Amino acid sequence: MQTYHRFIPLTALALGIAGALTFGQAHASGFQLKENSVKAMGRAFAGSGVAKGDASVVVNNPATMTQFDETTAQVDLTVIDLNAEFEGGGYAGNGLGPAAAPLTGGQGGDIGEPTPVPAMSFIHKFDNGLTFGAMVSAPFGLKTEYDKNWVGRYSSTKSEVKTVDVTLSAAYEIVPDRFSVGVGLIYEKAEATLDNNIDFGTIMLGAGLPGARPQSADGSVSVQGDDHGLGWILGLNWRPTDSLAFGFTHRSEIDHELRGRADFTLPASFAGAQPGLAALAANPLAPLTPAQRAQLTVLGNGFRDTGATAPLTTPSVTTVSMSWQLNEKLALMADYSQTDWHSVEAVTIYFDNAFQPASSEDFSWTDTAFWSIGAEYQLSDKFTLRGGYAYDETPTTFHTRTTRLPDEDRRWFSLGLTWNVSDHLEVNAAYTRIQPDKPKIGIIDSQRHVLFGEYSSNVNLFGVSGQYRF
Repeated sequence: MQTYHRFIPLTALALGIAGALTFGQAHASGFQLKENSVKAMGRAFAGSGVAKGDASVVVNNPATMTQFDETTAQVDLTVIDLNAEFEGGGYAGNGLGPAAAPLTGGQGGDIGEPTPVPAMSFIHKFDNGLTFGAMVSAPFGLKTEYDKNWVGRYSSTKSEVKTVDVTLSAAYEIVPDRFSVGVGLIYEKAEATLDNNIDFGTIMLGAGLPGARPQSADGSVSVQGDDHGLGWILGLNWRPTDSLAFGFTHRSEIDHELRGRADFTLPASFAGAQPGLAALAANPLAPLTPAQRAQLTVLGNGFRDTGATAPLTTPSVTTVSMSWQLNEKLALMADYSQTDWHSVEAVTIYFDNAFQPASSEDFSWTDTAFWSIGAEYQLSDKFTLRGGYAYDETPTTFHTRTTRLPDEDRRWFSLGLTWNVSDHLEVNAAYTRIQPDKPKIGIIDSQRHVLFGEYSSNVNLFGVSGQYRF
């Protein structure tokens, strides 16, 4: 009997659940999709919580809704064009020595594609000082896909996450034209599909099966799950003068427990060996150590389609916004946000199959900051030009970065334009170029595969929106 390697076969799934929910199209810190307002995007989201005339304050700072005098409906659409390619290689499982074989496969191709992110918002102000708003938005999202036989296929092949938030907010002006407060209730639905390959050749080699070798018998696993969660928003808006405004917003954590299925595709060689492995593990006369018997029990009875759950807490976000109207034409704005990523300490997946042990992955992410500065200039009664710059930190480090999360610090460069078509209708357009630093990865997974390399990436955001005031 060969020496057994410690093998946790589904650690990649834990990485997948957290990685996909935190990859966020690789253009915002962790899973934050800021694209809920084309107007705000045009100035890199500077002043997102205090800027007048932007109905996205339903979620960005509900207290600012009191600045609306007319019933307002707004529709935003942002297309996220992610371009990211891997360059690197690695070594197959079963050790790091000079005899270790290189990982086979290509570089994975371009893992992104254009993805639309819609948002819709509505605000109505009553005569008694109360203002109500509603918004549908997609704060988290991901769709990345590598070539199926790429060199890092044991880490990930496909990741797709869809989230939809429905937010109901209310605001009240405590001091007319000077101070208002707002609160919001968030209902969030999340769906995830996560795929990766499994190297059953390495598994069979560790079990002592004759003729087995790493990468000789690939299988795969696909995890699908969804969940509903509730959160809240608190906002303040203070206007000490007619030209100066400050905003404060806090978005709460939202607890999720993704519930779904893990579906396995097994190579014929492993599927044929499973009954023998299960029988050997159940044989009390077999000369096995307790550790060997436990591992053979998992190999013989695991890797079967089963239900799965993965608790996950999304982080809270605190934002401070500022707007300064210098004169009738020019306004300067700024934002500072902190995302409390320390809530994502680890992700653990629990399986309904009693023979499939829970899989846990430590993340130990750090809190991050996002800051931006921007300006708006009124060219005429019909047109307003805006621009902005932002710096966005990543919660990951080299030691916590995965192929599902090739995340790095990034810089935003934004331009936008408003066209006032009439007294009631306006149309907005914006473009943002996001340039991340080059993320490097170095991964040793539970099967002892070694993957190393770096990504070249950029993101282009194209947005258009319409707003109608009744």
